[in-house]
Order: sequence, then C-alpha cells, then structure tokens
Amino acid sequence: MTTALITGSTAGIGAAFARRLAADGHNLVLVARDTKRLREQATELHDRHGIEAEVLTADLATDDGIEAVAARLGDRKNPVDLLINNAGFGNKGRYLDVAMADELAMLKVHCEAVLRLTSAATEAMRARGRGGVVNVASVAAFVPRGTYGASKAWVVQFTQGAARDLAGSGVRLMALCPGFVRTEFHQRAGMGTDNIPGWMWLDADKLVAAALTDLARGKSLSIPDPRYKTLMGLAKVAPRSLLGGITSKTGRKYGPQ
Repeated sequence: MTTALITGSTAGIGAAFARRLAADGHNLVLVARDTKRLREQATELHDRHGIEAEVLTADLATDDGIEAVAARLGDRKNPVDLLINNAGFGNKGRYLDVAMADELAMLKVHCEAVLRLTSAATEAMRARGRGGVVNVASVAAFVPRGTYGASKAWVVQFTQGAARDLAGSGVRLMALCPGFVRTEFHQRAGMGTDNIPGWMWLDADKLVAAALTDLARGKSLSIPDPRYKTLMGLAKVAPRSLLGGITSKTGRKYGPQ
C-alpha cells in the first residue's frame, strides 16, 4: 500500500486530497498546525476507509516545522510515494499595507517550504525510481497581482523546471493551479467573496479528481477546469494592465488553498 503526505490537510483542497486518496486506499501522513483537528481527521479517515493515517503537527512558517516534515519525507524505511504541498495562506491588503513579517511568512510557506519539501521527497523517490509531487499553486500565478501571485508564479516555474530535470527518473512533478474554491481560505484571511460571480467557484473534490488524472497523465501543469483554462488562455493575450485591474476587484488573494 502506498503512502501520501499532505500539508495543510485539515481543510479545503488538502482535506479533499485526503478524502480522495484515503478512498483510493492510500495510507496518509497528515500535516497541519492544529493537532486536535489532525487527530480527528485521522480517526475519521481510518474508520471510514480502513487506511493508516499518521499525524504530524508542523508549522511550515518555521524552520523546525519544515525540518520535521522533510525528515519524514526522507525516511527510507517508511517511504512516502506521493507528496501534496498544499499548505498556504493569503494576506489581506495591498502591497505596503501588509506587515513585512507577514509577507515573509507567506514566502516561507509558499516558496522555501515547497522547495525544501519537494527536494526531500524527490531525492528519496528518485532513489526508488518512482513517486509523485503535486505543488498547489493558483491561477494567481498568471496575473500581475501582489506578493501572493508572485509566490505562486514561483511555485509553477520551480515545479515545471524540476519536472524537466527529473524526466525519465520515474518521479512526476506537477503544479496545480485552481481558481476560486469554496474553502476556509478566504474567511481565515478576512477576505470578502460577495463580489465573486457564482460561476467562478469550483468544487474541491472535483478539482482533486481532475488533478490526480492530470498527474497520472504526466502533466507538469494542471488547470483543472475548462472555465479557468479559457480564462488563462485569454490572460496570455490580454494587456497586463487590464489583468491587474480585474484582479484588484476580486481581492489580493486570487484562488484558494
């Protein structure tokens, strides 16, 4: 039986990955900051699907948290076959309105943690000749809007570059770029969603199903919905000044976690 490690597993897209992978018979390593919620999630998934669910409490905005998860990923006796780098958050406010400490914490989680955990996982996977990594980014990576989008653009570029470098090794890497998903993300960040049209919202479980299909097909980039694929196609030819104006109306954080 294979094992998947999911960061930010207790809510939103991370929880949807946990449900789907448990239903498919994968053992899990569940990673988040809230030990109580992790234990409740682990118990529920074990009881419902009969899989083993390990709990790892870690704050990926800290070196200790990153190191703890990296150590688990590097455990050759209890290998992880699939890593879902999903942990993330958004800051409310425009550039220079957000405290520098908060901006740096976001970069720590979105960029440094993704780099270090992906490296720990893929090193072990390459030695075994198999494995997969999904780094959750956002469609915000393709529009000029704030530090959040910039961090997610880094995730996309890093993942696709690493995927090319590891081609033929048996290790697959994919950047997942969802749009708006109904999760706790916006509420935690204090961001209103009343101005977001209903057609732009995605279902987390359907998103995960599409993402896993894309990973199995060997894609290095997944935009798992026809609506957003069309929007991102238009974004390639639209003036960047126009894109910046549009995203400013939907808030600094564009896309879920």
